[in-house]
Formats: sequence, structure tokens, C-alpha cells
Amino acid sequence: MTTPGPHNAVPGGASAPTAPPTYEETMAIYSYYPTPPPGPVPGVVPGADGKGMNPPAYYTQPLPVPNPNAIAVQTVYVQQPVSFFDRPVQMCCPSCNKMIVTSLSYNAGALAWLSCGSLCLLGCIAGCCFIPFCVDAFQDVDHYCPNCKALLGTYKRL
Repeated sequence: MTTPGPHNAVPGGASAPTAPPTYEETMAIYSYYPTPPPGPVPGVVPGADGKGMNPPAYYTQPLPVPNPNAIAVQTVYVQQPVSFFDRPVQMCCPSCNKMIVTSLSYNAGALAWLSCGSLCLLGCIAGCCFIPFCVDAFQDVDHYCPNCKALLGTYKRL
């Protein structure tokens, strides 16, 4: 037999051959990452067979934080402007929020006074000059809510 050369020399003298390294030992030798210390690993839940398993990842959205400076939003319904004439108008009363037909009230306005003055100038001094105050067609019209009696608008003839 030949004597072993320097490249085949066994350190520590002549000993019996041993088993090859295990898979874990081999992987630890060639890996660049440190092996975890023995014991429980944080974040790993032990399974029924004693091996570790990772819990499923749950992603939750963060809860909204109430803002003390938040502005409250209020919805406002704007009613179309109502045109008042010398006839009753159907509308929603802004005071009592009921659907109503306005009640009318006649008042002497500028047209009644101008008509009275012009009749006086024409010579109707005997009382005929006061006729415009008795005719609704010469007077201004006030529209009231029949439910809450609020003044809703006025129609001025002149």
C-alpha cells in the first residue's frame, strides 16, 4: 500500500471514517445567514406536530380618527322664487313648510292714490275721486299663508 500524501492526510492521526454531514449541517456551512437560536421564535405559532408555522397575514385598514375641527355639512333646499300677481298662488310656505294656496289682502297703493289725484284734477270733486280705493284692480295685493298667517309677498301695481 501506499502512504497517504499531504493532500490525503487525515488531521489528528489515523481514525475511522465518519458519516457524512447532515443536510442541516451542510446548509449551515454554505449559508451566509446566522442560524436562529434554539427556543421559541417570535411570530411563529407552534403547530400540532411541534413544528413551527407562520400565522396568516391579515391586513386591516386603520380606523378613521375623528377630527375635532370637522365641518358639519347641512343640505339646504332652495325654492325657486315665486312671482306674486293679483291672483292666489300655490306654493310651499317657507314659514310652516306646508303646501298652501295664498290668501289675498288688498291695500291702497301708489296706483290708487295717483288715480284719485288725477280724478280730482279732472273735476270729480263730489266723491267720485275715491272710486279707485274701492276697486281691487287699482290696489296692491298682499299674499298671506292661510295656515300660519305669515306675509309671503306683495304685488305692487305701480
